[in-house]
Amino acid sequence: MKRLFILAFLFVFANNVSFAQSEDHNTPLIDKEENKEQEMVIKKVEKQEKKVVKAVKAEKALKKDEKKQKQEEKLTNAIGSKQKPISKNEKKIVSIQQKLAKVQEKDKLAPNDIEKMNAKIEKLKTTITRDKEKLAKLLKKN
Repeated sequence: MKRLFILAFLFVFANNVSFAQSEDHNTPLIDKEENKEQEMVIKKVEKQEKKVVKAVKAEKALKKDEKKQKQEEKLTNAIGSKQKPISKNEKKIVSIQQKLAKVQEKDKLAPNDIEKMNAKIEKLKTTITRDKEKLAKLLKKN
């Protein structure tokens, strides 16, 4: 009876030991699988973050390009808006000089009126020079 009791005890003890060992072997496998899954999730998250960063950089680049285009358009518009008054004032000067020449031939104008016309011409010339300087600055920017 003692032998039977000892045999049963040894059998139960051996069973418990083998079960504990099998648990120990399974837990590292489970841990390895969990680690692999975590690494996979981390890699996926990193890939998504990289995609987001690329998208943000692309957006910034587009905004910069749009801003540059707008600035170029403003420059071209400003250049055009400076060229128009210059040519317009030059035409005015030519027409005033022609009128002045005709009137001086006929001697129909008073000296005061001639002075006014010459003053007008000088004023137009100064505005033309200012506009040309501004135009030169704009052309340097371009």
